[in-house]
Amino acid sequence: NGSRTEKDVSNLVVMGETKRIALVAHNNKKTELIECLRQHRDILSKHKLYGTGTTGSLVEKELQIPVTKFESGPLGGDQQLGAKITARELDILIFFIDPLDSHPHNSDVQALLRLA
Repeated sequence: NGSRTEKDVSNLVVMGETKRIALVAHNNKKTELIECLRQHRDILSKHKLYGTGTTGSLVEKELQIPVTKFESGPLGGDQQLGAKITARELDILIFFIDPLDSHPHNSDVQALLRLA
């Protein structure tokens, strides 16, 4: 019938004009992420950006856009972003994953992806 239940409505995220965007990239994908973000710099500069330590620092340096930085992924940054997602304090997660490389913090990555 197309009607929404109360649960459906409570799960909707109301986003304002300014989005809260998290940026994450595995080491072998950081260059690719920067190239992609460079193409959309003007759009990204209008939003609030977050990132894990190394990725956030690289984005700030290369794009000259402020980024709120958390710890590096293996040091808890993925978990910090996960907490922001759970608290509905992030609207978008952009994650450039390297599926061909093993990651010692893979369980954190998988948890982050499940939350997103």
